[in-house]
Amino acid sequence: MKKAAVAWVSVSGGPALALWCAPLDSALYVVSGPGEQAAPGLADASEAQVSLRGDHGGRIVTWPARVSRVRPGTEEWETTAPLVAGKRLNAPGPTADLVARWVADGCAVNRLTPAGEPVAGAALPSDAQAESPRETPAVRATRKPFRLHRVRRR
Repeated sequence: MKKAAVAWVSVSGGPALALWCAPLDSALYVVSGPGEQAAPGLADASEAQVSLRGDHGGRIVTWPARVSRVRPGTEEWETTAPLVAGKRLNAPGPTADLVARWVADGCAVNRLTPAGEPVAGAALPSDAQAESPRETPAVRATRKPFRLHRVRRR
């Protein structure tokens, strides 16, 4: 878990979402909200399922997690929010500005703590557990190739 940068998190039996996370103190911290990643239902959840992958790209462990929200103004916020913000890649500006934006925008910083027996190794399901793609309003238009003029061959 200490090497994790991305975790697959499922809330209330819903689809697992790939979320950026920061490992810290035997827990994973996930930031979601405006200007950050979307994690529907995680901010209000009390439990979730977390899956982590190994260096080879395959899942190595799945564990139930207890979800608790880190509230701004608390001692936990003052100690962990700057550490989580420091691990945030591609963050614009200094860490203090990022933490201030999280507070101003109402972003949720959630702590995912292991809360049960992990499933790993031979106990993991042997099937691929692949799902069909979710519906999306995105459309990819197919364009015809551009031709400046017609080429004639003799």
